[in-house]
Amino acid sequence: MQKQGDILKGLSKKQVTFHLMFTQCLLIAVSIGLGYMLIGDLDQWLKQFDFHMDVLWIGGAFGILVVTADLIMMKLLPSRYYDDGGVNERIFADRGFFEIMVLAFIIAVSEELLFRGILQFHFGLVVASIVFAVIHIRYWAHWFLIVNVLTLSFVMGIIYDQTGNLLVTIVMHFVIDFLLGLYMRHQARSEE
Repeated sequence: MQKQGDILKGLSKKQVTFHLMFTQCLLIAVSIGLGYMLIGDLDQWLKQFDFHMDVLWIGGAFGILVVTADLIMMKLLPSRYYDDGGVNERIFADRGFFEIMVLAFIIAVSEELLFRGILQFHFGLVVASIVFAVIHIRYWAHWFLIVNVLTLSFVMGIIYDQTGNLLVTIVMHFVIDFLLGLYMRHQARSEE
């Protein structure tokens, strides 16, 4: 069976984008389907979308904190610990600033809607965090990556539980993916 990174190497940028968008649309469709089956009180569910400035401050601050910790670990640990087979690099390295921003936004919304907004809202932190880690199959190749994504999922889930606001974790997820996407683009360009 081919690894995800090997499959992506044979795809054009347009094909990678198509598959990424298809996956995110699939997550949104699953969210809608599960939401339709599980959401009893729509008003109660919609309360987790309360926007106020704290959403930006809390989500942004925790996102920056996670990225900072990740960048420090990338410098201290052997590079093999962060080797996902080149998937993240393939997704983000050959993109412009705006493209990375749009991709990070779409990924953050679709994943947080499903994992925190539906799964955690109905089944709790542990189930949502484990499913989040399982879905990120490209990280299964190395124990460090799976521990990293599982830990991040629990942290995001705890922040969601504490704030009761899905927008906070969407902002946090966006900041993490956006900044790390820019970092990957920078790394790829500096190696040319």
